[in-house]
Amino acid sequence: MSQDVKFDAVLLLAHGTPSRVEEVPEYLRRVANGRVLPAEVVREVAQRFAAVGGSPLTRITLEQGRLLAEAIGTPVYVGMRNWHPLIAETVRQMIADGVRRVKVVCLAPQNSRTSVGLYKAALEAAVNGSGHIETEFVSEWFDHPMLIAAFAERLRVARIEAPAAPLLFTAHSVPCRTVQSAPDGVAGDSYGNQAKQTAALVAREADASCWYFAFQSQGMSGGTWIGPTVERTLDMLRVEGVREVIIQPVGFVCDHVEILYDVDVQFRDHARSVGMNVLRPESLNTSPTFIAALADVVRGA
Repeated sequence: MSQDVKFDAVLLLAHGTPSRVEEVPEYLRRVANGRVLPAEVVREVAQRFAAVGGSPLTRITLEQGRLLAEAIGTPVYVGMRNWHPLIAETVRQMIADGVRRVKVVCLAPQNSRTSVGLYKAALEAAVNGSGHIETEFVSEWFDHPMLIAAFAERLRVARIEAPAAPLLFTAHSVPCRTVQSAPDGVAGDSYGNQAKQTAALVAREADASCWYFAFQSQGMSGGTWIGPTVERTLDMLRVEGVREVIIQPVGFVCDHVEILYDVDVQFRDHARSVGMNVLRPESLNTSPTFIAALADVVRGA
């Protein structure tokens, strides 16, 4: 690291998921902030975890942190909002380790109050009153050139198999109220626009002219979520004569249930039901280009 670095550790924040199906009820209680979710929702989520053999998100995120530490020569910690290691647990560990200044990066490149905002609030609650840690928070990095390059690398490999297939980029949906207005009445956040900008940059980097965008993984516990949905978009493409499509999630940086089940099982099944085939590029996971992108974000370039 250069002499002007103003932090002595990095903290990566992520959603967090359990690795075992038996832990799903406790996990969902954390996601819902203690609210009791309908039993059918808990069963459905548990079935999805079981169908893909559990979520690898925590394991992959920890490995991303290890590789980032190697790349920058600085300790890297990982804190999860909804599962262990929880953000508060990690903050306590950093304090015990003597960390005083930390650069914080949320592993959700596009900024939304329902993702980055909640992670930041959890971090502030953990740090508040400790008097020990000073934080510098990276709020968004959706258009970072090396992030775009990492997605484009994965996409180019998938396009070898289907060079003429249109692309369908996705990001996790959020409740409509999130993007309509904030609690204080000001305009809502720019998450949707940032996700679409990421998609446009990836398409340009990969020299792809025919592409679409949809929001995936709408919530199961009620309320209206932003769209269009992936299923509706697939139906529209089929009407236009499309028989094969490449789906690339650009709102996620590693494999987890929303990719391994929602894309690889649910969307593929829907596509087959209307006479279509779905391909998906490999997730970023531990891509060297992605790790280099994280290092560049941390350095503030």
